[in-house]
Amino acid sequence: MDRVSSFDEPLKKLLGGATAKVMAEHLDLHTVGDLLHHYPRRYEERGKLTALADLPLDEHVTVVAQVADARILMFNNGRGKRLEVTLTDGSGRLQLVFFGHGVHKPHKELLPGRQAMFAGKVSVFNRKMQLAHPTYQLLDASDADEATEAVDAFAGRLLPIYPACKQLDSWRIAKAVDAVLPSAQDVVDPLPAALREGRGFTPLPEALLKVHRPQTKADIEDAKARLKWDEAFVLQVALARRRYADTQLPAVARRPVADGLLDAFDAKLPFTLTEGQEKVSKEIFDDLATEHPMHRLLQGEVGSGKTMVALRAMLTVVDAGGQAAMLAPTEVLAQQHHRSITEMMGELAEGGMLGGSDRGTKVVLLTGSMGTAARRQALLDLVTGEAGIVIGTHALIEDKVQFHDLGLVVVDEQHRFGVEQRDALRSKGKQPPHLLVMTATPIPRTVAMTVFGDLETSVLDQLPAGRSPIASHVVPAKDKPHFLARAWERVREEVENGHQAYVVCPRIGDDAEEEGKQGKAKKKAAEEDPEKRPPLAVLEIADELRKGALAGLSVEVLHGRMHPDEKDDVMRRFAAGDVDVLVATTVIEVGVNVPNATAMVIMDADRFGVSQLHQLRGRVGRGSAPGLCLLVSEAHEASPARARLSAVAATLDGFELSRIDLEQRREGDVLGQAQSGVRSSLRMLTVIDDEEVIAAAREEAVAIVAADPELEHLPELRTVLAALLDKDREEYLDKG
Repeated sequence: MDRVSSFDEPLKKLLGGATAKVMAEHLDLHTVGDLLHHYPRRYEERGKLTALADLPLDEHVTVVAQVADARILMFNNGRGKRLEVTLTDGSGRLQLVFFGHGVHKPHKELLPGRQAMFAGKVSVFNRKMQLAHPTYQLLDASDADEATEAVDAFAGRLLPIYPACKQLDSWRIAKAVDAVLPSAQDVVDPLPAALREGRGFTPLPEALLKVHRPQTKADIEDAKARLKWDEAFVLQVALARRRYADTQLPAVARRPVADGLLDAFDAKLPFTLTEGQEKVSKEIFDDLATEHPMHRLLQGEVGSGKTMVALRAMLTVVDAGGQAAMLAPTEVLAQQHHRSITEMMGELAEGGMLGGSDRGTKVVLLTGSMGTAARRQALLDLVTGEAGIVIGTHALIEDKVQFHDLGLVVVDEQHRFGVEQRDALRSKGKQPPHLLVMTATPIPRTVAMTVFGDLETSVLDQLPAGRSPIASHVVPAKDKPHFLARAWERVREEVENGHQAYVVCPRIGDDAEEEGKQGKAKKKAAEEDPEKRPPLAVLEIADELRKGALAGLSVEVLHGRMHPDEKDDVMRRFAAGDVDVLVATTVIEVGVNVPNATAMVIMDADRFGVSQLHQLRGRVGRGSAPGLCLLVSEAHEASPARARLSAVAATLDGFELSRIDLEQRREGDVLGQAQSGVRSSLRMLTVIDDEEVIAAAREEAVAIVAADPELEHLPELRTVLAALLDKDREEYLDKG
């Protein structure tokens, strides 16, 4: 059998049909290689042998003792039973307890007079030391030396605990691993020899042996270092190859034109661009000037001026004879972008219209809810090239939408779009258009390098001049109701000073069926645990505020179920200053820009994630007056939810908050559903914590791919890439 095939051998050949079937169906393990990469989740330390008289509380111990007595006790009127076993070793006594289904086997085996080794965590019950459900091994060897060897082996081992399932216990998985471990010698090593030796890595077969059957903790660390590196390196090679392939695609170079639309726009700007905006714009202009498609991720703090940077890129493309499309995830955001861009451009957004600029272009909006006539005109403007810029929602992706010459696609809040949606829009170019992906959710460097590793990254971390600081406070509504009353007073004060405010709620509250089901239960639950009551609703809070704390002020609502024209009307009036307080759902989370809004009250703030709270808070402090964000919560002071809110209140640094957010979530949530293939190939590497490993692996991968794009001289690496990143898994990488 050759080296590759033994690793690819189906498990049913070695383990038998029943075990292999459970592994395939419940753990997604099909081959010897799959099982060898199913690493232990943790290791149980059985500890050194301990005399019963010296047992430390709350520690894992291993003892050798003799069974003194064993008895079954019934409880819950005979419905439950437990086995109590008393041990002695001459120095003291210890009680073992087994419950339920775990009673049967030890009841048959742990008979008075039998000697065994027991391992477990020491606890106290009824003032007696005990081990609950310990693991044990009977010592019946007649030869004293053999018994001593068994004791030493049992006590000294690090027991691997595997990710298991209801149908297959960890110990049965360990037994299966024992059966396939010899195949570790046949593993294909993806690392070039020079790299492996230069970094002093353990050989891969040895790393697999050490991770599954470590003799010491140092073995585990050696194995983890090697296996983490392999995962990071293979992924970074795949991404580096994707970036290289993109450089081979043709694209129309879109170079800036002197005295064109961009220069005219820059000349009328009432402020100076920040250093960060200038720097990032140059990076984008350099990319646009090349004859292969730009693939750039623009991430920046809330309010750092990403839209301005994106607009200047779009104007450059229009100057060069192309068109630019901006894809937004919601109609509110698309309308907001359209409004702010046309306002910033002024007469330059009226190209071809009476009173418009000679150097101008048409800026059109395209959404699903537009009237037939407006939609038909927008489609005509795009296909003829009359419109240089289009801003829209998913409606841009439809087959009917055709462009004259699509040169740039800007995707806003990219995490809300799938790969297919981005590709559908990009396929509308005669040649692959340039791509600028924007996110206002700061992404830690490790995640950017992994999830968006095929995109070059630009970061805007400098706020434009004129932006004001935002003070954030947690309002404990349940513990201190007068704090909430003061919050509404602060809102009223802001309005009296000529400003406006947002109130954000997690729910709309107009679902009749939902209301009917809750009835009296809703009121009762609200009096009890706030976690059990329904989230506060926009319509209810707006009604309460109009009648109570904010009576006399103009209070309007905004939520996703309103008609688009209604939503647009409310936003226009709020932007114009005709509405004092806007009670809304998270529909205002991104893109909404009303500099006069200075206060935000977020109700049930503990029901939102860290990044979402940071995004919402970014809607205030956008003008010259300082911003105020009040996080209202009924969560208990010592709860994780309150700790999360305190973290948000303590810093305005989005990158720091995103790290806190990701640390509280599971790795799969970080990578997202669209990245399932990569998630399944990252078993040892944790994207959040292993920054140094990922950065170093990226550096090595870039150098290797630059020297040998097809990996012709590295057949082992090519083989492993093919196995890990098959076509389904590679789709996630294909943002280009």
